[in-house]
Amino acid sequence: MTLSLSTAKSNRVWPGLIEAYRQYLPVTEATPIVTLQEGNTPLIPVPTIAQLVGRQVRVLVKYDGLNPTGSFKDRGMTMAISKAKEAGVQAVICASTGNTSAAAAAYAKRGGMRAFVLIPEGYVALGKLAQALVYGAEVFSIKGNFDQALKIVQEMAMSYPVTLVNSVNPYRLEGQKTAAFEVVEALGDAPDWLCIPVGNAGNITAYWMGFCEYHQLGKCLRLPRMMGFQAAGAAPLITGQVVAHPDTVATAIRIGNPANWEKAIAVQSASRGQFNAVTDAEILEAYKLLASEEGIFCEPASAASVAGMLKVKDQIPTGATVVCVLTGNGLKDPATAIEHNQNSFSQGIAPSLAAVAKVMGFE
Repeated sequence: MTLSLSTAKSNRVWPGLIEAYRQYLPVTEATPIVTLQEGNTPLIPVPTIAQLVGRQVRVLVKYDGLNPTGSFKDRGMTMAISKAKEAGVQAVICASTGNTSAAAAAYAKRGGMRAFVLIPEGYVALGKLAQALVYGAEVFSIKGNFDQALKIVQEMAMSYPVTLVNSVNPYRLEGQKTAAFEVVEALGDAPDWLCIPVGNAGNITAYWMGFCEYHQLGKCLRLPRMMGFQAAGAAPLITGQVVAHPDTVATAIRIGNPANWEKAIAVQSASRGQFNAVTDAEILEAYKLLASEEGIFCEPASAASVAGMLKVKDQIPTGATVVCVLTGNGLKDPATAIEHNQNSFSQGIAPSLAAVAKVMGFE
């Protein structure tokens, strides 16, 4: 039995995004749906950050770090793996800075397939590497960057019996566009601005696909300005040149040659949007602000959307609604959280009420 979106909501059962949005996705009754009930992530108001913008601007974050493997990649992977299974695929492959590998491994194993992952040596956060390994992926680390790893897996998929599930796979973007559907449904319309981190540039492309589709169907009255933000050390869309050695604390967007470069530029043009760069310091400041003031723990790359929005806040129209996309969970990268934490962490305290009270300042 296929559940409609309205039925799913009325029964308080979320069937996963393919069943929820089946009519908008390239699936048939013959497609075996491989799902972990991804999607349906919250759109959370962030009033403290909105106050920093001022002028009655409403700011919310789309927290896709609450997907099953902790990132937005699950949206595309449920589609890519389901279509791969429909085609009888036995093995999939991806290059990854971390999140794609976790999602590919989880969904591939759910679908009964082997998962091969190429990662750039030393540039994947431990939380993400741990996920790929525990899900059972066969992980290979190369002495190179993400862009080199992507080139290799693309060639592998053309020469060997493995299916590529990076965002150049069109089914990935089909799944990821559903986040835009959810934003429209939560707000009742599209936001004025959609702020989003940009690495391989698939997600900004997918969001625009979703907004345009809903707009054409009359489900939203406007289209947002798409505001993409890259780390200053990995900002090819801003410089207009491939970055041979991308470098940033935001490992998820440490990409110097985006696979969806041309599509992203088309989105910027069509939406009258912008691409801007944010420094690691600005990213970390927004990262800490989200956690300490709003109670939202995202990975550093996610915070690029908020850092960028604050950097260009004077351009936001008075009374506008702005959605910042948080692509991944903070637990993906615990090392960065600990390294850049400035809050107190007292150790070696005697195990007594008096000692604890004294440290807390009550005595």
